[in-house]
Amino acid sequence: MRHNLHPAEQRSLDAAVSNFAEETGFDLAFGGFEERGCATVTSLFGTQTLSLNGLEVATGKGLGGRAMSENRPRLTADYARSSHITHDYDTQVLSEGIKMLFAVPVLVDGSVRAVLYGGSRSSSAPGNTLINAASSVVRAFARDIRIQDEVNLRIAAMHVPAPSPQALPTSALEVLRESYAELRGLASEVADPTLRAKLVAIESRLAHLGGVQDQRPLPPHIADAHVTLSPRELDVLSQVALGGTNAEIGHALGLTESTVKSYLKTAMTKLESSTRHAAVATARRAGLLP
Repeated sequence: MRHNLHPAEQRSLDAAVSNFAEETGFDLAFGGFEERGCATVTSLFGTQTLSLNGLEVATGKGLGGRAMSENRPRLTADYARSSHITHDYDTQVLSEGIKMLFAVPVLVDGSVRAVLYGGSRSSSAPGNTLINAASSVVRAFARDIRIQDEVNLRIAAMHVPAPSPQALPTSALEVLRESYAELRGLASEVADPTLRAKLVAIESRLAHLGGVQDQRPLPPHIADAHVTLSPRELDVLSQVALGGTNAEIGHALGLTESTVKSYLKTAMTKLESSTRHAAVATARRAGLLP
């Protein structure tokens, strides 16, 4: 059984389950995350009872367990009479009046992370677009899981004491700056406001960690004005700090080269810097960049 499911993970699962039902046209859908060879159903859509809630499906058992063990979708048009699956979960499944059942494992980097089910209370054949519709939802869900994994890693990495304000080794500083740029990219893809707030907090800590490298005082007009940069201006400057050209920055951020130039020009103006590299240096001393 999966323990300590993060609220953001549950919201992502709920969205995937409802999308699965809507996109495939099944009467109901349900699903759960996999952990230690067992998927625990924690999300329901279109069900008439709570019989499936909390159901623990072991790898190899039932239709979902078979899908997980084979790493591919499985469908049965007559669940109750199928001879190709075990019937460990008949009580829960049949309590919903399910006739046809479809199970799809959610793979992330080759490993099963969750399973989604679609059920019909009739045995009518699914449409020709079933596989494509299901695959689209599963791909989006797998992407959400991958992003959540990355966020969890970053958050865990921040649960260590901050180093004393002294110069970091060059290699460590480069990793710090690369991580900062990656985090800003992740933040732009995360829809959940709670996760985004956590990412912003981590970004701030990283920026201040890097700020101890350069102890030169800021120009008075910058220090006194409490200069702030927009999210996109910070995105662009963080990529400039990694040595990216305008074209490379545009590719990384999904922006045109002219848009990159516009954001960079605005940031340079705010920081009263004549060159892109001077803008990065000033932003670092101001604690805006690591």
